[in-house]
Amino acid sequence: MIEKIKELTKDTAIYGISTIIGRFLGFFLVPFYTNVINTHDFGIYSNIYAYLAFLNIVFIYGMDAAFMKYASLNDKSEKKKIFSTAFLFVFLTSIALSVILYLLKTPLSYVMEIPTELTKLYYYLILILIFDTLAIVPFANLRLERKAGKFTAIKLTNILINIALNFILVLKYKMGIEAIFIANLIASAFSFIVLTPDIFKMLHLKIDKELLKKYLWFGLPYLPASMAAMIVQVVDRPVVLAMTNESTLGIYQANYKLGIFMMLFASMFQFAWQPFFLNNAKEKNAKELFAKVLTLFMIVSSLIWVLLTLFVEDFARFEFLPGKSIIGKEYLSGITIVPIILLAYLFNGIYYNFQAGIYIEEKTKYFPYVTGAGALVNVVVNILLIPLLGIIGAALATLASYIVMAVGLYFFSQKYYPIKYEFGKIFKILVLISITCLLYYYLYYQVGLNFIYKIVLLAGFIVSLLAMHVVEKSEIVRLAKMLLRVK
Repeated sequence: MIEKIKELTKDTAIYGISTIIGRFLGFFLVPFYTNVINTHDFGIYSNIYAYLAFLNIVFIYGMDAAFMKYASLNDKSEKKKIFSTAFLFVFLTSIALSVILYLLKTPLSYVMEIPTELTKLYYYLILILIFDTLAIVPFANLRLERKAGKFTAIKLTNILINIALNFILVLKYKMGIEAIFIANLIASAFSFIVLTPDIFKMLHLKIDKELLKKYLWFGLPYLPASMAAMIVQVVDRPVVLAMTNESTLGIYQANYKLGIFMMLFASMFQFAWQPFFLNNAKEKNAKELFAKVLTLFMIVSSLIWVLLTLFVEDFARFEFLPGKSIIGKEYLSGITIVPIILLAYLFNGIYYNFQAGIYIEEKTKYFPYVTGAGALVNVVVNILLIPLLGIIGAALATLASYIVMAVGLYFFSQKYYPIKYEFGKIFKILVLISITCLLYYYLYYQVGLNFIYKIVLLAGFIVSLLAMHVVEKSEIVRLAKMLLRVK
């Protein structure tokens, strides 16, 4: 079991490199964009990219997950047929959907509020969708084959190209928001071109109809589920704006972005976890292994949560230039939502853990119910709590939606693939988080949360993990040795 967990740890670290840098690209380019692009154009860009996020879901419709599922169950002799069926069908549907988008250019450009003089942005959007979609199955294949190094190298190069072109085209050639789309398009095209040797090596020009039916049966539920998940991520913005004002929304969004650090960890884990549980599903001790993974995830993520909760304000106040802090001082009044957002992403990671049984038993039809419930809870709690608690209420709505999604997925997963998780340890961790959270808010609002209090809370959390036997000393030594041997 230790060797299996070592594999998962290694892959999580490798995938994490590209994931971290990719997320930080979005995090750190925001100050750059807002200093060189006017607010009107930045609004146009933001709006188009919101539609791009939804269209990406439509273009792939869960085919990457379906491919990984069935490729993990078959021997190497079937790999070409499995890959080709997924890739060719995605290729055909991408072309068909792109043609539809092209024919509907006028009404959709109006819906996306793209000005006539910037119509070319609509064409860039279509091309970005095509290249990104065609690269998804090849990237999934690299993950399944545990070629994390190659996966990361391509992703990192894509990111570096994107960054470089953004600076060159915006600063030197003064191309405004058009530069953002061109940089994205070239970077996406690069990834696809680099993957073409792998594609041709695996490609057989035939679609297996029976296999395609399985793909669609398994993958299509991801479409409404992913749409609902997207609602969970973005619906709080318009609700906050409708119930407060633009300034409050700005403060909320700026501090919400600080939750990126827990989101990064959850994303790193997800990238490695999905191929890991698929490849190990047939192992004799698979369920015991999966239970141990959740416990380790909870221990690590809870430590990340307490560190970030206690010291994120110090990071946000750091001045990288005189008078210029990571988060502007006028936004820091919303810093208290960060522990809640971090905890929401922790529960999102728990949700990822519970995906194993749903994938293995091919019960993806339940994803829409779970994510739909999360989306509904998000909207309702926002409406109920924002008038009472302001942006704290919006943050609690996000937390509530992820808790509902985790609990819902656990229910369906246990129904078809029961696992005896170490709930005694998990409950103790959640109790410690709750106590630390209450103490944090009490000290912050009533006493003042100085550095000494932060150190005491951090030490108390770690000592409590040991005292309550959530973590044994022998396990720490063994885990440390394992991590030191990861190469």
